[in-house]
Amino acid sequence: MSGRVALSSEPPSPRLLVLDGDASHEVFEVVASDEEGERDGDVIRARSALLFEVGEQLNVRIEQGGSVWQATARVRSHAGEDGDRITELEIFDRRIVVG
Repeated sequence: MSGRVALSSEPPSPRLLVLDGDASHEVFEVVASDEEGERDGDVIRARSALLFEVGEQLNVRIEQGGSVWQATARVRSHAGEDGDRITELEIFDRRIVVG
């Protein structure tokens, strides 16, 4: 077994935080992202211990690769069983904060 670290050419998954006034909460573990730059209508699939209502909109902060955006996330659907539920979020109204 080699002592070298395997490098991946894939960028790291974004970090998704729910904004609540001045506080932010990391309630999602991103498992897949269909993002392309700063366009609207991106989709993020994530796990969460919390179950949000389909159609609910959340103010979020997205951090990835040194860039930070604020956006609105709309809960589109839930799939899977309780222990392995995936929430699909549509991201829109994205505004760059740091980039």
